[in-house]
Amino acid sequence: MLRLEIRRNIDAQGFEVVNGLLEAAERADGQRALSDHLWLDLRQGGRLGFAAIIGWEDDHDHPVAYAQVSRGNDSWSIDLVVHPHHRYDMAAIGPDMLDATLDIVRSEGGGHVHWWVFEPSSIYFELAEKIGLHPGRELYQMRRPLPLDAELASRAEPGFTRGFDFKRDATAWLDVNNRAFAKHAEQGDWDIDTLTARTREPWFNAEGFRIAESDGRITGFCWTKMHPDAVGEIYVIAANPDVAGHGLGTRLTVAGLNWLAAHGATTAMLYVDTGNDSAVNMYRKLGFTPAHRERAFVGDIH
Repeated sequence: MLRLEIRRNIDAQGFEVVNGLLEAAERADGQRALSDHLWLDLRQGGRLGFAAIIGWEDDHDHPVAYAQVSRGNDSWSIDLVVHPHHRYDMAAIGPDMLDATLDIVRSEGGGHVHWWVFEPSSIYFELAEKIGLHPGRELYQMRRPLPLDAELASRAEPGFTRGFDFKRDATAWLDVNNRAFAKHAEQGDWDIDTLTARTREPWFNAEGFRIAESDGRITGFCWTKMHPDAVGEIYVIAANPDVAGHGLGTRLTVAGLNWLAAHGATTAMLYVDTGNDSAVNMYRKLGFTPAHRERAFVGDIH
């Protein structure tokens, strides 16, 4: 029988228990189980709006499932990670874990919820329907080999971007980011604490956070992230809405790819909405092809 342990804070011991399950899922799936936003909430022990649900079975010395609730911007993020050895029992484990997350959201006044799933099979669509969520945004993860050929690489001339300087750039960057992602649940409405938390992550490299500017004003940025195994990610990219267009997206992407290649990446990856035809087409022209899909299930919980 599944037993649920609900925590509003995670201490070091609790983190190690949960992280063991997350690492098992990462080995099975080839990618980290939680988004950066949820991962930071877990790492920091539980901020306002955080809850951890750990699923146990009496005959196992490790958790069989983990679910998390995190509040961000004007919505709630939930996630469910089932231990690879127990995914055959997803239909039995999933409903109890997910119901617990939504009960927590209701207890906090409710709101809009999104649940991201990597390559969802039919069981995930069924689980989402049972808890009142419906299919929402879908993302491609796209990849391409590095380095770029000389013609593509030349589209971002040397000196087009520079590294990020927190004292100099933080306030102006937050303004550009929040206007560019005004309708984005995870990336919009960042504050200085959100940015600071990201810059304290072990992977952060200020030189890989490429800033384009004109007359002292940020015109766009391409924030990159290095992963193990020589994989480099276009982590966040945007043009200042006041100056968007004129091929700026391509030049920013190329600048980021050039930086990643120069620092050891042999594969580039990024995420993009499958319905964003202009962005998908731009990335295809730069040699990216879809590697897999992720789906959000969304709904309003009262």
